[in-house]
Amino acid sequence: MLMQGISETLANAPALTLLRSFCLVVQERSFSQAAELLQLSQPAVSLQVRQLERQLGTRLIERVGRCAVPTAAGQTLLEQLPAVTVALEGLAHALSAHAREVSGQVRIGTGLTVCLYLLPAVLRQIRASHPGIDIVVVTGNTEECVKRVEDNSLDLALVTLPVNRRALLATPVLHDELVAVARPEMLMSSEAVAARELRSLPQLALQKSASTRGVVDAWLRRAGELPHPQMELDSVEALKEMAAIGLGYAVIPRMAMQGRGARDDLVLRPLTPRLQRTLAMVLRKDKPLSRPLSMVCKSIQEHCAQWVTQEKACG
Repeated sequence: MLMQGISETLANAPALTLLRSFCLVVQERSFSQAAELLQLSQPAVSLQVRQLERQLGTRLIERVGRCAVPTAAGQTLLEQLPAVTVALEGLAHALSAHAREVSGQVRIGTGLTVCLYLLPAVLRQIRASHPGIDIVVVTGNTEECVKRVEDNSLDLALVTLPVNRRALLATPVLHDELVAVARPEMLMSSEAVAARELRSLPQLALQKSASTRGVVDAWLRRAGELPHPQMELDSVEALKEMAAIGLGYAVIPRMAMQGRGARDDLVLRPLTPRLQRTLAMVLRKDKPLSRPLSMVCKSIQEHCAQWVTQEKACG
């Protein structure tokens, strides 16, 4: 029974097939019986035993009559196999734990709006399915996050396009609609608003370094002269607060006005022509895709796909 247990353990260790063949020959006292159990030819099993003998530098099996029996060196090897078996079982157990559980750290850079309204559901999903993954989230504008991916201090950025860096790969994951928000008395029309209708209103804008600011400016410029903002702020949340006290209107991502971001003191109006920004996952092209990083990327893509489906259902 001991020999059978050793044989079964060795069967699950492909790198130790020579030891398994040796073990079975001794167990069955026959090369042909061992070959039958291994579903190999007898010459193949004989070759494996000879290879093992060459590696160890000594003869392990000899024939006594019609039986294959271990030599003194072979007997010594057999005596060591139980310890080898225990070690292999421990190794298999340790490795299977690694195979089952994904663990490691993933560093993500993104904007505050995405951090507040998109990432929480992603991080909750990852925590539930892969608790061994540690997530570090850093907020900043696209340029800041992209630079940190480039110098490898971040593994991944989830930012607004465009991103034009040779060393980086940008994969679009979500088209996020941009909308106008203001006090109800400032945006009295219930219809979509055009740039020319907003021209007479005080504008609240993100800082020029923000990628979303560039998207909004390009939209406004197509309708004529680009207006000069009354105020520039560094976050969408700050824009909402200033708009809520009547200082002007702002064009912000729709996601910032949904769920916990919804405001009773602000009205939301779609734009015409429709305007959206594109969010993309950005990684170095030469970045090894570890299992934790792969799982995070997959979760982001899946959640963004669900977000799009929910938006269509609500729209």
